[in-house]
Amino acid sequence: MVYTAEPDPLCYTGTTVLKNKMGLRRQDDLDEFELAMFLTRADEDWPSGDLDYGHYKALHRHLFQDVYQWAGKPRTIRIGKGGNWFCYPEYIDREMLRIFSALAASDHLVGLAPQEFAEKAPHVLAEINAVHPFREGNGRTQLAFLSLLAENAGMSFDDDVLVQDRVIQAMIDSFSGDEKPLAKLIRAIVGG
Repeated sequence: MVYTAEPDPLCYTGTTVLKNKMGLRRQDDLDEFELAMFLTRADEDWPSGDLDYGHYKALHRHLFQDVYQWAGKPRTIRIGKGGNWFCYPEYIDREMLRIFSALAASDHLVGLAPQEFAEKAPHVLAEINAVHPFREGNGRTQLAFLSLLAENAGMSFDDDVLVQDRVIQAMIDSFSGDEKPLAKLIRAIVGG
């Protein structure tokens, strides 16, 4: 699904193709390159950190550093998908700091049984998704962060459960306020 956006200085003039380090100007070519680079970086050791906003930005930077100059930096324009607008850029930092502060106050969901983890983690992901801090790569960064969060909490993480259509629909449902499909997905991922 294509993003709705204000005129975007990150896109090549007259297109919706994001400027990228390879200078690719066709969306199909960029998608293929982005996926290849993402998969390469996803297989490497990820940045260590405190599961906070700075760590989240470092994770995005790591995953997309080969593709976008702005990897790891919050977006500066308004974007939406499917007729829904994400957090306006002027509020991104404040909202992300709020989300990660609440996550820290809950001890990053450590000490919970898998079922409890699967009940609490969806709200964190739903809130991060509603903010959508980056111009591209939000969903993949959210799932990468979920795996770090699960690992930190002593949970397993079965990425074979991550069927793209199911993940996308669960995130869309959570954006509309229904976190149950996302909770069910996370239960399957962590074995709860």
